[in-house]
Amino acid sequence: MTAQPSTQTRAAADSAEKPLLEVTDLQRYFPFREVQGLRMVKATVKAVDGISFTLRQGQTLGLVGESGCGKSTTSRLVTRLDEPTGGSVVFEGRDITHLKEHQLRSIRRDVQMIFQDPYSSLNPRHTIGSILSTPLKVHGLHKGKEKARVQELLELVGLNPEHINRYPSEFSGGQRQRIGIARALAVEPKLIIADEPVSALDVSIQAQVMNLLAKLRDDLDLAFIFVAHDLGVVRHFCDQVAVMYLGKIVEYGDKKKIYEAPEHPYTQALLSAAPDINVARGIAPKERIRLIGDVPSPIDPPSGCRFRTRCWKAQDICAQQEPPLATSVEDTTSVRARRDRGLHLQACHFPEVKTTLVAEVPAEPVA
Repeated sequence: MTAQPSTQTRAAADSAEKPLLEVTDLQRYFPFREVQGLRMVKATVKAVDGISFTLRQGQTLGLVGESGCGKSTTSRLVTRLDEPTGGSVVFEGRDITHLKEHQLRSIRRDVQMIFQDPYSSLNPRHTIGSILSTPLKVHGLHKGKEKARVQELLELVGLNPEHINRYPSEFSGGQRQRIGIARALAVEPKLIIADEPVSALDVSIQAQVMNLLAKLRDDLDLAFIFVAHDLGVVRHFCDQVAVMYLGKIVEYGDKKKIYEAPEHPYTQALLSAAPDINVARGIAPKERIRLIGDVPSPIDPPSGCRFRTRCWKAQDICAQQEPPLATSVEDTTSVRARRDRGLHLQACHFPEVKTTLVAEVPAEPVA
């Protein structure tokens, strides 16, 4: 007779299947006015324009792309530090898209953020003990034992627990970022959004902080949204990757598929621009994809595919129809089966797998 799974086992399995975070068609538009000639004209910056992704407990999602593509805005929308213009953000089955501040109190504990600048993200007037104990007091955690918890957090991130009475100015950049990480961990969150947490640090310190984040992720089973420019860091740390361009996700999937078999021309250009370590070993460098022109303005993005003005494969349909984010071939299998073997979506009318990252670029950009 086959043993039936217990209620707790079934509940744990169901919890593992349900996404921790579901972002659907998320938008953030910033209206503003500008002077054109002798009149004032209303315009809109489409910083994030309809992106969707899911994240499960323990998973890490990397957001990559050029500056101004909407990565940091997306992270602020997920943490509800900014109000979305459209779409939805669902955390643990609860729609938090338009909750009021007092309703977000419980969500704040579960969703924390590590900021990019370790110098401006810490209050210079407060001691480290005060900075780390404030979240505990706000959420009513470890009452009467805040000092012991603060010392435990400092030790967890590799700092001396006896330094709780020091001020941020007495620490280096790497140490300050560790304090920022400790602050995010103080309330025992389920999801951490890291907005370029190592971009302002020296290379040697970057490695230490990344190893620390990886250890904490594995030990505490944390989910991460990791915003970065460094493709090597994202490959080292993340399970899935979303490539953003001008407020849109143009390629999304398992990191192995994104890095080893990219299909979207923009992803191929990004990977081509990464330093090639084989050159130092005496191997001839690969030909790079050199994009022509600047990123279009998010105030007036190109019609159809937004990358078409810089793409060497653009044709008439690219200007007329926006490509959906989908698989390159029809897939009729279950969502679970696709996830098990690695999801891979791209938004291109003419996807092509490139492993050598070599492409010919026309002399003039396509109009």
